[in-house]
Amino acid sequence: MKLIALILLIGLTACTEVLPRQRGNLALPQMAFTPDPLEFGLRQHTAFSKEAASGGYGGGGGGCGCN
Repeated sequence: MKLIALILLIGLTACTEVLPRQRGNLALPQMAFTPDPLEFGLRQHTAFSKEAASGGYGGGGGGCGCN
């Protein structure tokens, strides 16, 4: 019983409320889905130009690369 209470006590101390203005300080650039948006866009453009299709990212065009 004491062990369970100790585990709950330790678990509850790790929880805290983060205010919206503090979230920017806690976010790391390495955790972003696209750390470099410019490079991501270039890679997507190259991929759908080579594949002759655009994969759900919007925009039209063919495989010739003349979008």
